Amino acid sequence: MAYRKLGVDNKHRRSMLATLTKQVIMNGSITTTETRAKEVRKAVDKMITYGKKGDLGSRRRALAFLHNDKAVVNKIFNELAPLYANRNGGYTQIFKLGERRGDGALLAIIKLVDEETKEEAK
Repeated sequence: MAYRKLGVDNKHRRSMLATLTKQVIMNGSITTTETRAKEVRKAVDKMITYGKKGDLGSRRRALAFLHNDKAVVNKIFNELAPLYANRNGGYTQIFKLGERRGDGALLAIIKLVDEETKEEAK
């Protein structure tokens, strides 16, 4: 699987992605750079897919990636997985914001798709 290095070593990158993934799951959305948002999207989608499987192995894989944060894993398996039960991927959206003042990095908001709003619109 190809991934972006994000300018840091492997341990830092995995830790950063786990932390950003936890923040997206707990808060619903975060603001970060565009490249980080694109990488976090992959991790969040994978965690929600684990939640939809619902077996013990998936729960353990999610715990291992998310640094044994049981509150986040419980939210994935008990709240988010049933919410996205009828959806096959694409659990997040990325909205581009423009450049950050100071260093000119491209910013983006990554947020979970609001499934309830989509069903009400239909």
